[in-house]
Amino acid sequence: MVNKIGFALKHLVWRTLWSIAGLRYAWTSEDSFRSWVYANLVSAIAAFVIDMTTGERALILALGILVLAAELFNTAIEDAVDHISEEIHPLAKSAKDAGSAAVTMTAIAAGVAWVVVLIG
Repeated sequence: MVNKIGFALKHLVWRTLWSIAGLRYAWTSEDSFRSWVYANLVSAIAAFVIDMTTGERALILALGILVLAAELFNTAIEDAVDHISEEIHPLAKSAKDAGSAAVTMTAIAAGVAWVVVLIG
């Protein structure tokens, strides 16, 4: 039993370190990721300054985090496609465009949540 707990904790530490490395990579290499982080900081501050329910605030904060997650997925797609080939190919373009569209859709969802919270 102790070995299983030690094994699980060891893997949790490794997963955490890998995640931090991924965040560090995105921060240093992707202007879009940094822009979304700054946008989320402004959004989070506004969510705590503006009078809203706990649920509304949680929704705003969670959607902001999902925008960042989508941007990380997009970065992974772009890097994988570029690693495979620098050649311009319609499927490579489609993969990159779909990743970008995912970021856009999550950002629209966050924007819609803000509109609903502010109007409601």
